[in-house]
Amino acid sequence: MQHHNLNQYHKIVAIGGGHGLGRVLSSLAFLGSRVTGIVATTDNGGSTGRLRANQDCIAWGDLRNCLSHLAGRPSIGSLLFEYRFEGDSELSGHNLGNLILLALDQLCVRPLEAVNLIRNLLKIETRLIPMSEQPTHLVALSTRGDRIFGELNVDGMSEAPIALSLEPQVDATCEACVAVQQADLIILGPGSFLTSVLPPLLMPKFAQQLAASRAEVIFIDNLAQECSPAGTIDLEQKLAWCHQLIGKPVITKVLCHGEQIRMDGKIGYFPLRSKHSPGLHDRAALADAIAALVTSPRLIA
Repeated sequence: MQHHNLNQYHKIVAIGGGHGLGRVLSSLAFLGSRVTGIVATTDNGGSTGRLRANQDCIAWGDLRNCLSHLAGRPSIGSLLFEYRFEGDSELSGHNLGNLILLALDQLCVRPLEAVNLIRNLLKIETRLIPMSEQPTHLVALSTRGDRIFGELNVDGMSEAPIALSLEPQVDATCEACVAVQQADLIILGPGSFLTSVLPPLLMPKFAQQLAASRAEVIFIDNLAQECSPAGTIDLEQKLAWCHQLIGKPVITKVLCHGEQIRMDGKIGYFPLRSKHSPGLHDRAALADAIAALVTSPRLIA
């Protein structure tokens, strides 16, 4: 195993959402509090979307997902956190973890405090920070000039958008900006590119911190092409999107899935697919690949 090479980093920040970010964070969980996840909060589907419509809260789904990936298994806490109600009642389809986070948010001063309470309950050392503590939605601009409102509708577009924005425009959580300031390694992706990876970069202050950072920045691509408009965006275009939003080229290396280990310029290919869950990255392989990539000669984009 090579992931002990990651011990050289004092502060690692991973940015994204959903299963992709959760997988990265769980693969690096052995580093404890040295790892921080900055989590997208623009989801408007499923249980999260219903809560947002009724309570005007941030999107809890991706935060809950990351907490679930990091929770020790099996445990009563993790099982309860992932429990989904069934039947025909008003609770049907709701995830208990989302409801717990919402309840704690209403009891606390800040959403971040609610997340920290759950981290302590589940004995999670990895830090998790919502990208913003203010509710916002993802908005896309189509090639015809139409505004497409909400993540669900953006994912349902027939072609890739020409621009993305947040509505309303919100401020980045101050702890997220500080985490980027202090980081010596920053990871973008994997995950839904338009709806998980890019939303945090749409906040100007957060993008400015990324542009000013002296950390090494790596991009992790998905295992397979997305079944959404992002599926039409190739790797070079993804990097261009990131750099345009950040304001300058910052990504130095890229990690991709490949059946054989090889380096192609700044791109490293490693076998990353989980044998047990083919749609997900293998945790140990991902940690080893990140370690191997960052210890290879630095290659500027």
